[in-house]
Amino acid sequence: MEARDEDNLNPIKQRLGVPHGKGSCHTAEIDGYVIEGHVPAQDIRRLLAERPRARGLVLPGMPAGSPGMELPDGSVSPYTVELVLLDGSTQAFSQHGGEAAP
Repeated sequence: MEARDEDNLNPIKQRLGVPHGKGSCHTAEIDGYVIEGHVPAQDIRRLLAERPRARGLVLPGMPAGSPGMELPDGSVSPYTVELVLLDGSTQAFSQHGGEAAP
């Protein structure tokens, strides 16, 4: 595993195929897939297990309650992780939020 801090992620996001308007503050490349934003680990594991013909997963912005954005009361704002298809379009991959953590 290699981690790098970059001042300008835009060229990397473009190269990996992150659709315009779907960016966030974190970009990763895992086993040929792009992971953009605060995507939950369970979604990444599912992506790697199912291996769809796609560019990867995106979670635009920084939704409250997503990984790294946890709230003290355990609440999670509703959000959708999207699968980026090879043509750059997206579709829902998973839904999260609206419930309190156990």
